[in-house]
Amino acid sequence: MYKKILATVNEHLNSEISAKYALNLAKICHAKFYVCFVAVKGSAETNLEKATEAMKRLFTEAEKQDIISESITLSGDPVVELKKLVKHEEVDIVFTSTRREDIKKRFFKGTIARKLSLTLPCSVALARIVHMGRIHPGKILVPLKATINHVNERAFFTSKMAQCYDSKVIVFHATKPIKHFFHGEIHLPPVEWEKRLPKDIVMFINQLEKHGISYERKLTPGATARNITIEAFTKRHDLIIMGASERGLLSNLLKSGPVEDLLKETPCNLIILKPLHED
Repeated sequence: MYKKILATVNEHLNSEISAKYALNLAKICHAKFYVCFVAVKGSAETNLEKATEAMKRLFTEAEKQDIISESITLSGDPVVELKKLVKHEEVDIVFTSTRREDIKKRFFKGTIARKLSLTLPCSVALARIVHMGRIHPGKILVPLKATINHVNERAFFTSKMAQCYDSKVIVFHATKPIKHFFHGEIHLPPVEWEKRLPKDIVMFINQLEKHGISYERKLTPGATARNITIEAFTKRHDLIIMGASERGLLSNLLKSGPVEDLLKETPCNLIILKPLHED
């Protein structure tokens, strides 16, 4: 599925950490690895130097692991230039990282990360790096909604990331209580929820099994973002892989969703995947 993987870097260390996720994915997928820096007009010389050094380190690491790689430096608008590059090289997935200032903006409005996620003609993995040193995840938490788009790609991405680090996957579903006309909300025990697993989640789990991934299932009723944060913090998960929000513009204007909340509150590294490959 992924034959060409591109990682963007800048002057910040978190972009290099994000690119290492992409590098390891390229190795496990036998894909070509691209690392790219786009110099914005007026950028400080020190920013160019830091980004160039990061590209050199990543390129050297790729060579050591016998990964076919290419480093590219461009100048101009990052969104425009990266879109051109993705089309020209027929890139399958792009890894990009959030900046510290992005977290302060509601719904990431106006940020490069959000623009890339919305406009690139390929899958996008948006990484929020919280712990610089925990790049080899032992446990990967995968929150899933009842309805999932691009099930095969999301399961493939999760499986390959788990294979990169020999990680255990925890499939997590925050269920909604069943409403009863006379008795109000009913919270079912986990055994009962197992019987009611949505078909998309069952498909996702079947794909994990197909790829030989070790996993466990966890169901809990309640608010999604809060439960994900609590689960990740108390069980000391190393990485969360979550699907990009599909909420409409009106919903976003009224209140933030689980993805936006988790981006701000995540206790561990987080990858938001926007899949684009058809099942």
